[in-house]
Amino acid sequence: MQVLIIRHADAENEAKTDELRSLSSKGKADMWENAQGLKQIVPQIDHIAHSPLLRAQQTAEIIAQVYSKVPLEILHPLAPGHPMIAILTYLQQQAQIAPIMALVGHEPTLGQLASWLLTGQIGQWMPLKKGAVCSLEFSHQLEVGQAILNWMLRPKQLRQLVD
Repeated sequence: MQVLIIRHADAENEAKTDELRSLSSKGKADMWENAQGLKQIVPQIDHIAHSPLLRAQQTAEIIAQVYSKVPLEILHPLAPGHPMIAILTYLQQQAQIAPIMALVGHEPTLGQLASWLLTGQIGQWMPLKKGAVCSLEFSHQLEVGQAILNWMLRPKQLRQLVD
């Protein structure tokens, strides 16, 4: 299974609550280009799960449009403050159904998730910029500490893939 860990794009700061923060116009434009760059190196995504927060949902919707309407699903554990074991359990359930899965969420959760899946240790040694993507591969068991890092690309690097 390949897991793409994607941080939401740039968001507005004017919403009344954190849950309702929308992507900025720059964030939307950048994410459109980021997703097109991503498609150059990952031509197919089978399923996208995203945090229930608006900015993650909007980021996931942009990716789904670039990939011709990939199925989207809200995954509450991708919101800040939830245990990562719930995300792992979800991935284990999806492994046979969606061999290429994208998870869209927030920092520091995503950096901690990537570190945990790679090393078995929780720690944010791999922070993701807004709009960045990290690709992890599970070749055998989908367990903590069993992921292999394929690559991690910053937003600018993704956009350069379409230039």
